[in-house]
Amino acid sequence: MATAYIETTVPSYYVARTSDSLLQAAKQAATRRWWDGGFSGFELFTSLETLDEAGKGDGKMAADRLQLLRGIPLLPLPDEGLELARYLVTSGIVPQKAASDAIHIAVASAHRMDYLVTWNFKHIANPFIQDRLRIAITRAGFELPVMCSPEELLQNEDDEDD
Repeated sequence: MATAYIETTVPSYYVARTSDSLLQAAKQAATRRWWDGGFSGFELFTSLETLDEAGKGDGKMAADRLQLLRGIPLLPLPDEGLELARYLVTSGIVPQKAASDAIHIAVASAHRMDYLVTWNFKHIANPFIQDRLRIAITRAGFELPVMCSPEELLQNEDDEDD
């Protein structure tokens, strides 16, 4: 079974109030469809970093996010993963203000996840930094997971129906 690491944007989109923005509402709907449809058959994992982020903000929404994440196995951040996250920040691949994003990438890479599922295209699934991430992570002895959104995974399922 393929493995997928989910970071904070996935449960955030799932529990968010439906947006008036058509684009945001479509992302929310895709997230709910992916989640409720069995995660494309993946075995899900997350981390304490995700739980920490999910627990912030509006109390009701935070509680809903944490409830959604309940029962998903937590992956620890091994020492070499922490070193990798630090390098991603100090090298400028991931900005300091997004250090938690570097942790998500490092945890998923250190645990050799097949996928990192995210809606964060600014600092995680950004096609303009993918090559730099891949090189840094390969040099550290790991492999960069496929980074994609729940919507992209649904598109694959839709193709199977044809």
